[in-house]
Amino acid sequence: MDEPHVLTMKDIARMLGVSVATVSRALKDSPSISKSRREAIQKFAREHNYYPNVIAEQLRNSRKGPVKTIGVIIPEFVHYYFSTVLSGIEERAQELGYRILVAQSKEQYEREVRICESFYHNKVCGIIVSQAKDTVTYDHFQKLEKEGVPLVFYDRICPVLNASRVVVDDYMGSLKAVSYLIEHGCKRIAYYGTSHNMEIGKNRFSGYKDALYKHGLTLDEDLVKMCDTRAEAERITPQMLKMKNRPDAFFAVNDDTAIGILYVAKHMGFSVPDEISICGFTNGERALACDPQLTTVEQRGIDVGREAVNILVGIVEGEIDRNRAEKRIVKTRLVVRGTTKNDDER
Repeated sequence: MDEPHVLTMKDIARMLGVSVATVSRALKDSPSISKSRREAIQKFAREHNYYPNVIAEQLRNSRKGPVKTIGVIIPEFVHYYFSTVLSGIEERAQELGYRILVAQSKEQYEREVRICESFYHNKVCGIIVSQAKDTVTYDHFQKLEKEGVPLVFYDRICPVLNASRVVVDDYMGSLKAVSYLIEHGCKRIAYYGTSHNMEIGKNRFSGYKDALYKHGLTLDEDLVKMCDTRAEAERITPQMLKMKNRPDAFFAVNDDTAIGILYVAKHMGFSVPDEISICGFTNGERALACDPQLTTVEQRGIDVGREAVNILVGIVEGEIDRNRAEKRIVKTRLVVRGTTKNDDER
C-alpha cells in the first residue's frame, strides 16, 4: 500500500489559489499580508496536518553549507544515564559537523510516535532513540526504516527490527555485580528489575540468575520483583525485609531504585552493609550523595552516545552499509562503595 503524500507549501498554495510566497509568509505570521488571510492559511495548514520543514529552512538560510541534523529521542531528561548519553551524542555530533534535535518521550508510546513523525517531516538525516517503556508496538519505527531513515537504538532496543544499536554489557555487568555480592557472603539476593519486554530487562535478569547458578545458589521467585523506581522500591521493600527468611542483599536495575531500598533499610533499623548489602546500576551522581555511598555498575553513558553518533554518521556518509545492522557493546565496570562489604571485611 502506498504511503500518503506529505503536504507541502506548494500543495497548500495550489489548493487555496495563492502563491507559495503568500503561504510562506502566512505560516511565518508575516504582517505583509492581511490578518484574515494569514489566519485562513494557518487554519488550513493545521487541519491538513502540515508540518513546516524547519530543517529545509535552515538549509536554505545557511551561509556555511548544508546543516546536517540528527534526531535524538530520550525517554527522560531527568534520568542521569540518559542525560550522559545525550552529552556524548551532542559532543560527538558537534565534532563531526552535525546538529541534533532532541525530544523526550516521557516514557509514553503515543508521544514517541508523534516525535518520530515530526522528525520524519523535518527531514532529519537519521534518528538515535531509546524506546519508551510503554512501547509494545513498533509500526512507527518500521515505517521510518521503510522510508530509508537510518535508526540507531541505544539502551532499549526495538525487538522486531534488526537495526543498528549500542548497548552496555548488561548481562556481564549484572553477572559480576551479583557474583561480588555472593563472594562477599550474601546468600539471599533480591532482584529488582524491569520488564522483560525490553532487552535490558532480560539481559540483567539473566546475569543475576546465572550468577546464582554459577555459585550453587537456587533462584527464589519470591525474591524477584518488577520494580524500577524509587517510589516502588520504598513501597515493596518493607514487606521484603519483614519476610521470615529475608534477603541479605538487593541488586537493583538502577541507582534510584537501589537508593529507595537503602532508605527503607536504614529507616527500619538495618545496618548497611553489615546486615543488608545493596548494589545499583548506573553510577550517577546520586550514588555519591547517599550515606553510605552506593555500590553500583557504571554504564558509561557518554561512550554510548558517542558510539551511537559514530554509527549513524557512518551510515549517512556511506561508510557503513545501511542494510547491515551495526552492533556495538560498551563494557561496564563494578564500582564498589559503602553499601556492600569489601575485601577487608570478609
